[in-house]
Amino acid sequence: MKETVYGKTNPNRVTWLMWAVAPMIATFAALSDGVTWPVLPVFMSGFGPLLVFTSSFFNRKAYWKLGYFDYLCGIFSIISLALWGITHEPDIAIAFAIASDGFAAIPTLIKMWRHPETENIHPFIAGLFSALAGFLVIGKWSFSSYAFPVYLVTVNILFVAAFYRRKIMVKHPMQSPLSTRS
Repeated sequence: MKETVYGKTNPNRVTWLMWAVAPMIATFAALSDGVTWPVLPVFMSGFGPLLVFTSSFFNRKAYWKLGYFDYLCGIFSIISLALWGITHEPDIAIAFAIASDGFAAIPTLIKMWRHPETENIHPFIAGLFSALAGFLVIGKWSFSSYAFPVYLVTVNILFVAAFYRRKIMVKHPMQSPLSTRS
């Protein structure tokens, strides 16, 4: 959040807004299904993005210019949330919240793949460990208790891989066995 206020990172507002909304819906759906402490990481995965989204308005340099694809993913994210509103079933709500969050993640995942310097990796690493911690307190293994944490682990691993891909995939010139002859 501090990097956003100072304009050092450029969050995609569509992504960060929807990342705030979808986990909050999943949180309330899980709470309505009787899930207690295991839902805390899900709540925090929505509260943090809400802070980033809000802080992006404090510095004109602290946002990513949105394009057609960003808005399209936002629309699909909103449609997923609307479908949840129609169902009122906790498991279906969580599935639609995951879909909504996933659609919201796509623009930032692409941006991070292409321009990792515009993001701060720390929230994604923290999100990964937070989601993993959620598994430690699951008492009753049900879709409503583990689905969103599984999704969060998966998506945060994708972000970490996208951020570090240039370091991971260092290109080495291929050496032919024939070129090593004396």
